[in-house]
Amino acid sequence: MALPPPVAPRVPYTAERSGQPYSDDWFWLRHREDPATTTYLEAENAYADAWFAPLADLQQQIFDEIKTRTQETDLSVPVFFGGWWYFTRTVEGLAYPIRCRRRTADEQAGQANQTLLDENVLAEGHEFSEVGVFDVSPSHRLLAWSVDHDGGEVYELHVRELDTGTDLPDRIARSYYGSAWSADDAYLFYTVTDEAMRPYEVRRHRVGEVDDANDVVVYSEPDRKFNLSLANTRSGKFIVIASESRITSEVRTIRADAPTEEPTLVEARHEGVEYQIDHQGDRFLIVTNWDAPDFRVMEAPIAAPGRENWRDVLARRPGARVHDLDAFADHLVVFEWSDMLPRLRILTHDGSQRVLTFDEEVHSVSPQSNPEYASAAFRFEYQSLVTPPTIIDEDIATGVRTIRKRQPVLGDFDPSNYVTLREWATAPDGTRVPISVVHHKGLARDGSNPTLLYGYGSYEACLGPWFSIPRLSLVDRGVVWAVAHVRGGGEGGRDWYLNGKLLQKRNTFTDFVAAAEHMVGGGYTTPARLAIRGASAGGLLVGACMTMRPDLYRSVVAEVPFVDVVNTMLDETLPLTIEEWDEWGNPNYAEFRDYMASYSPYDNVRETVYPAVFITAGLNDPRVSYHEPAKFAAKLRALSSGESPIVFKCEMVAGHGGPTGRYEAWKEEARTISFILHTLDAA
Repeated sequence: MALPPPVAPRVPYTAERSGQPYSDDWFWLRHREDPATTTYLEAENAYADAWFAPLADLQQQIFDEIKTRTQETDLSVPVFFGGWWYFTRTVEGLAYPIRCRRRTADEQAGQANQTLLDENVLAEGHEFSEVGVFDVSPSHRLLAWSVDHDGGEVYELHVRELDTGTDLPDRIARSYYGSAWSADDAYLFYTVTDEAMRPYEVRRHRVGEVDDANDVVVYSEPDRKFNLSLANTRSGKFIVIASESRITSEVRTIRADAPTEEPTLVEARHEGVEYQIDHQGDRFLIVTNWDAPDFRVMEAPIAAPGRENWRDVLARRPGARVHDLDAFADHLVVFEWSDMLPRLRILTHDGSQRVLTFDEEVHSVSPQSNPEYASAAFRFEYQSLVTPPTIIDEDIATGVRTIRKRQPVLGDFDPSNYVTLREWATAPDGTRVPISVVHHKGLARDGSNPTLLYGYGSYEACLGPWFSIPRLSLVDRGVVWAVAHVRGGGEGGRDWYLNGKLLQKRNTFTDFVAAAEHMVGGGYTTPARLAIRGASAGGLLVGACMTMRPDLYRSVVAEVPFVDVVNTMLDETLPLTIEEWDEWGNPNYAEFRDYMASYSPYDNVRETVYPAVFITAGLNDPRVSYHEPAKFAAKLRALSSGESPIVFKCEMVAGHGGPTGRYEAWKEEARTISFILHTLDAA
């Protein structure tokens, strides 16, 4: 007999929410230490396992497809840095990469590989293992590395002596992402988080000190809306401390050869002004939105870096959103988005510039590891929905490109068997919304095809069309795969983002609904064969669209979904809440509270027929607390009047990104794909 779905008890809870009465029958699930919570999560996991059990053969088949298409024993393209070639190895049967270096680029030259960090060793005895910092010192003698073993994103930081492969006694028990070295290897800078998981302090550790209690606080950020990040410039001359909210930036620098000096302010924060810096020669390069909504590149002398001395290097160009800058000794590379596609722009000292061009209409391009300041070439990655990730070096002086590697896809994969194109949906306000589509060649647009529509649409994140080996298991079974580039993302410039946040957030959801309707009206599919998928803020997207239009989809995959928007944004003890008010709004004000409540998926579950839903969570997730998806699943199951399954899986030792190790990740993806194929009758 099939295991029945668990029923989460409805425990009446009433309170005031921003001065208004509020009730929540599943509020009790936020009490993680309550045995009733653990019992319920385990019951949900048992039900999920039982529900997926009949699909075990399909899951195994998909896992095998992913595995056999992947070159398991492989080598990344070596990166030259400081006289060494750095690379990673993967080995068949081992779940994690091995980070190495050697003195020559060519493995056939006989130079022995030096193992720097074997992540398989770190993972031994742990269900979860993720490396955070991996930062080689300026002399290339030391390595700062950190690891997290439960998914909570709190990392234990170590220093390794690379010649011997032994770790020094230094042990920093709690650190976050980001690190920087002093020029002489004597000091290591790192960030730490407060109780709300906000990186709020930069500390300086003297290498050789065993006790991190003696570490010096270099800078502490008091404003709870601001996060700190930390890095060395590519030139190695400066340590950069950036303090950033969602809408405002402030940067400080420390000379790497004077690590005990106080940080120097570049430009004081001004609300709404964002900037980031890099270093080249006698100047700082600045990417900023100051008087340039889509950002521009400016310069300032190191000795007087304040805004009064900023001068244009690449002037503002409406519609060309500058996202990042890589500064080298003799050239600059600007990463931007224009016409809904990513672009790389090269600027040389003689004042000339060019944009890298490619043949495929729908593609992605992004900078890759380029740590060598004096490099004469620039390395980037190119891919599309049908072209595997390809590592390319472009000679700056000649423009000659050299393909260093294209990701192998084993078996009978042939890009010419697939079609990729761009469709355009029309939103209710008339805005044209791009959709990147891939399907098997010869597909008939007769409205009968199973289709999966993916989306995100928050934080100005840009979804460039990307290649995926697991996706082939869908497309080869006749599934049309599409990604909707909805507002709230950054693909269309800063306005595209601004028109999908705060009191314009509903545009994100109506854009996605319009994209789904376009896939139906455009002859690809029908609501009975349409699935949607999103993760994190993308989980909010699909959750909101499902509660707005439950009739439009056959099934929904919501991974670690941010679905209890109002309650989370009111709880200042939770990670991210205060800093995210600039993204979603502050519900302590009625205007924002009421607007959030109009789309928050948890608040809008009602008695109706819902599609099949697969929801995931991570018990240790610091970004979307496990209780949000848990409550969402419980409420959906209680109020859905249909017979479609509501399946919820909570990883009990994992965080926001799910299980670690490539084989576990493949198993998880195979499970999700099996859900999609089964619910779309496409298996």
